[in-house]
Amino acid sequence: MAAESVLLLIRLGFLALMWLFVLAAVRVIRADLLGPSRREVRRTAAPRAAPPPPAPRPAKSGRRTRAPQKLVVTQGALTGLTVTLGNEPVTIGRANDSTLVLADDFASAHHARLFPRADGQWLLEDMGSTNGTYLDRTRVTRPTPVPPGAPVRIGKTVLELRR
Repeated sequence: MAAESVLLLIRLGFLALMWLFVLAAVRVIRADLLGPSRREVRRTAAPRAAPPPPAPRPAKSGRRTRAPQKLVVTQGALTGLTVTLGNEPVTIGRANDSTLVLADDFASAHHARLFPRADGQWLLEDMGSTNGTYLDRTRVTRPTPVPPGAPVRIGKTVLELRR
């Protein structure tokens, strides 16, 4: 009798562990398809630092620097696509409300954001993506300036800012 009750407890424990695994898998899949929940966004948004202050404007000289004017997809399913840059941020991800919608399984729904600074420099920010955003092989963990021509990798897609 005692052996049967121990065996029953082991079976129930194993069943509980299996259900915990299934619920964890469903949570990960839901977050990947729908984006993070509001609670997760609040938790991850709290420690994020503010963008660095704008750099001082360079003294006027004979040579004038120009800010990037376009975002070009150089690798991936959308190779050759060009997005004209303005004064508004550019959001990148699989969600339909993104400025640049990627059909890439390795991109999150709201993956990354490019936004301009007053001095014409563009900053790249990862929006809590699962697989990360890379600027020239370096993972982006905070808003980072993007020089023109530097490759930005999001999943299988590579982008560049150009003048």
